[in-house]
Amino acid sequence: MSLHQENPVSIETLRQIAADHGFSIKAEDEPGYLALTQATMESVDFVFQLPDYVDPGLTPDLGLSRGGARTYTTPSPSENPLNAWMHRTRISATQSSKGALLAGKTVAIKDNASVAGVPLTNGTQPFHLTLTSNNNNNNKSQPYPIPSLDAVVVTRALAAGAVVVGTSTCENYCMSARSVTAATGPVHNPWLRGYDAGGSSSGSAALVAVDVVRRWREARGLPEDPNLGEGVDLALGADQGGSIRIPASTCGVYGLKPTHGLVPYTGISSLQPLLDHAGPIAATVRDTALFLAALAGYDGLDDTRMTPETPLRARAPQYHALLDAAIAERQAAGSWTPDRAARGLRVGVLKEAFEIPGLDPDVDRVVRRAAARFASLGAEVVREVEVPAHAEMAHRLFAAATFGHMPETLIYGSAPAGLSFPYPDGNGSGNGSGSGSGAPQVLGQAWFDTMAKANPLVPSVLLTGTHMRDRKRFAASVRSKALRHVHELRAAYDRALDRFDVLVMPATPTVGLPHPDTAQMSAPDLVEFVLSHNRNNEPFNLTGHPAFVIPVGWGRVDGGAGAGDAKLPVGMQIVGRRWDEEKLFLAAAAWEVGGWGLDEE
Repeated sequence: MSLHQENPVSIETLRQIAADHGFSIKAEDEPGYLALTQATMESVDFVFQLPDYVDPGLTPDLGLSRGGARTYTTPSPSENPLNAWMHRTRISATQSSKGALLAGKTVAIKDNASVAGVPLTNGTQPFHLTLTSNNNNNNKSQPYPIPSLDAVVVTRALAAGAVVVGTSTCENYCMSARSVTAATGPVHNPWLRGYDAGGSSSGSAALVAVDVVRRWREARGLPEDPNLGEGVDLALGADQGGSIRIPASTCGVYGLKPTHGLVPYTGISSLQPLLDHAGPIAATVRDTALFLAALAGYDGLDDTRMTPETPLRARAPQYHALLDAAIAERQAAGSWTPDRAARGLRVGVLKEAFEIPGLDPDVDRVVRRAAARFASLGAEVVREVEVPAHAEMAHRLFAAATFGHMPETLIYGSAPAGLSFPYPDGNGSGNGSGSGSGAPQVLGQAWFDTMAKANPLVPSVLLTGTHMRDRKRFAASVRSKALRHVHELRAAYDRALDRFDVLVMPATPTVGLPHPDTAQMSAPDLVEFVLSHNRNNEPFNLTGHPAFVIPVGWGRVDGGAGAGDAKLPVGMQIVGRRWDEEKLFLAAAAWEVGGWGLDEE
């Protein structure tokens, strides 16, 4: 049956639509408008009946995994002590691209990115991912959708020689800066069980941190922690408001939100195209640069997020090689030393970033000390810089510019207005059945009840966004004005970056906090908890500037059972000019000539 037959257009339908828009149609004109609408629906029906099209470059070879076709397992609690794994698999390419940048490196993929043959959860319950008009029952036996295609970044990681060993737990709908909302339960910080690992790429950062923790403990003669499990060399994250950088900071690893449009987002669940970024999480500066080199460049499919500034794939910078060359040049000149490694670098310490609500004194002290280290490393300038818009306007703009459109992409899986390639079997939001039946999508009471307990931020965004899209309440000019101010915000950071090579600031206001009993929290309190970490992160999702988080020290934890005098990592965020990731890597590497941040005790 066609869509038109299932949802016929009648004179009454047109009358209601006209009334909704505040006008009426003359009776003698109604048949003509009905005929025009029906003709359009015939075109829609024609397209709906076509066999689906898949770009040939997206077709995965499902026989490339070890042992033949791709398989997966759900790890047991003993195999997954941090709750950081969602599914385990082992996928590698039989032929890697020239150079094999990631040869032999193990990679976890955030579970909002499609991995063909492996279930996709987006951190939520399975019945949330296939919405129909009858979706009013909590069908716990319903399986998660299994994608038939790899996200472009997964294809590129495999082509570069990586071994994809699983998908990592992410927060519910990827809308939490804390690791407490996933449908499978909280993700533990590898440094201290029972504490927040950050979100929403919580599992990705935790898995990269596993071997970092092991090496750190071994170097100090400490016994091995039995509650770590297996980790990975690299992990893919996605970041729409800090979701790579926050868990990287909290777990003491490295996380990069690249320039908007540098890394393809095709095949990854969207929050809102303006905000969507995918990027690397790694255990070192160089591995971050290496992974970015494997991922970057235009994919020919997504004209919504990628722009004329995006480098073609063949011309994407080899960030690791550029970093190696810059270091080698300085070594040859005798300047890669603890008193000269940052020579020529101009560092702006962003004043307003140290005035965010809830900034812990330990975090303030550690990041200021880290910023000051650049001076001892020979930086040309290390000076406070003011960007007043960072203090208030950036946070307000995040909501005003994006919330009105967020429910359609985040919850219903609607494709953005520009040309992109929505996957036929969905990619972690909305109608997971993709081309499916075309049936109307209804969330239902079961959806609200589960989300109100797990992550009330999601229904809050649905309610707020729907209110903002109501043309009877808000004109389209409201968002238009917000977008103009996004350009103003970008220009404000650009002016600061005309004077400085990088801007530095705290990545998060606190270290990881104890996991709360979310069942005992009110919806406003839980929303405040999951949102209270990203004031210094979300502005750069709006403006598109690259932002890199590195570990720079330790902060005392806030209470919690068995915490004692424990400390957790503190991260510093380094922000650079758009398309200048090279400078971020060099600044971070120069900083570490003075010592690794987690050696500071």
